[in-house]
Amino acid sequence: MKSNWLMGSATEDCDSKKKRKEAEIYQALRSEPIDVATLRRMAISEGGLLMDEIRCKVWPKLLNVNTEDLPPPPGKELREDNKDYQQVLLDVRRSLRRFPPGMPDEQREGLQEELIDSILQVLQRNPQLHYYQGYHDIVVTFLLVVGERLATALVEKLSTHHLRDFMDPTMDNTKHILNYLMPIIDQVNPELHDFMQRAEVGTIFALSWLITWFGHVLSDFRHVVRLYDFFLACHPLMPIYFAAVIVLHRAQEVLACECDMASVHHLLSQIPQDLPYETLISRAGDLFVQFPPSELAREAAQQQAERTAASTFKDFELASAQQRPDTVLRQRFRDRLRAEERAKALLTTKPRTNRFVKLAVMGLTVALGAAALAVVKSALEWAPKFELQIFP
Repeated sequence: MKSNWLMGSATEDCDSKKKRKEAEIYQALRSEPIDVATLRRMAISEGGLLMDEIRCKVWPKLLNVNTEDLPPPPGKELREDNKDYQQVLLDVRRSLRRFPPGMPDEQREGLQEELIDSILQVLQRNPQLHYYQGYHDIVVTFLLVVGERLATALVEKLSTHHLRDFMDPTMDNTKHILNYLMPIIDQVNPELHDFMQRAEVGTIFALSWLITWFGHVLSDFRHVVRLYDFFLACHPLMPIYFAAVIVLHRAQEVLACECDMASVHHLLSQIPQDLPYETLISRAGDLFVQFPPSELAREAAQQQAERTAASTFKDFELASAQQRPDTVLRQRFRDRLRAEERAKALLTTKPRTNRFVKLAVMGLTVALGAAALAVVKSALEWAPKFELQIFP
């Protein structure tokens, strides 16, 4: 009986937190001007934006898309003589697993037609962008959450900013972004880094993670949209930090396998479906604060700063007149450090409580790491350009 009461109490507490969060999100949406800082904090913090109904309202604000000025419905001429049509058609036909199981064939086929039109419309309006296989995995996520016309507007903004490097004529910039993976791992777990280097596994196992924002490799749509909440509220390089924390999370598995390329690649390319997503999201945010791209750039960069989406994200933020998204992560990290320092002070004065203080530190780390605690500030000081470094 006591166990049932405790479970009921925990469920009630969880529901209460969700209701408070939902109320805070709607309050931010009603503010004049809209409180994008709070919306970013809500998207990053535990549970993300909670439901698709809220995402329909918040995602456009995170990308500064005017929902009153959406692209017109596509005409029949969109598919005529379009150089990308055949490849898009093939990819969309192969995307059955990205639609909810049990969806009627007629409904799914209608959505697939909308998916084709949405992709082609973005490409037609932005001839500088080049379609890549995996792009449809991102577009279908937006389509399923917000519908065709709004999805087209959101994906267009995303394609000209966060995803721009993937849509170059070559994969040079995509490979460069992948080059950030190993330096991040090296900062946290040098043993794992050296093992992977000896195995010569490279980073290609993470390519589909990066260019689809994990949409292609995660089977549970709830996990996909939770990650999209996080990525949309953060720096364009956050997906590579999240890829790094997945590898770090699996360090023992990696170190236990044969130190050769085939074995390590096979292990890492099979991404587990039961990952502790909230913990990993929190950890990725912490690593971004501890080891920002500017500190890792010398190891990863060989290209011109102006050609990468991450280097121009400051311009995007200024143009959208919104606040600085990584301040949430920085404040949360500072709060966590303060909590650890307080616990260490207790350890100094009461050495006999060593084990319990360590457990308290671990508990505080998890609790604080799962929540974004600060309001986001100005974009003006974010993403400074470096003459000799690629990313801010």
